[in-house]
Amino acid sequence: MEQLLDLNLLVKQIALAFGAAMVLGNLYAIIQHHRGITPKEATGEFRAARAYWLLTVGLLISIWGAASLLT
Repeated sequence: MEQLLDLNLLVKQIALAFGAAMVLGNLYAIIQHHRGITPKEATGEFRAARAYWLLTVGLLISIWGAASLLT
């Protein structure tokens, strides 16, 4: 039970989850843009450079979280 409530473990898990969410969300947006599908009532434009940048940042955070969990 003590291991379950370990704050260090929780921070590592949150980093992994946050990074994975960034990767999946931006990857989904990029795929939908390439398919030509836009959200209903969307007023802005798709910014490819921003999506790829956030995908890269999310990937780095995911790698960091996973490496922290494994060590």
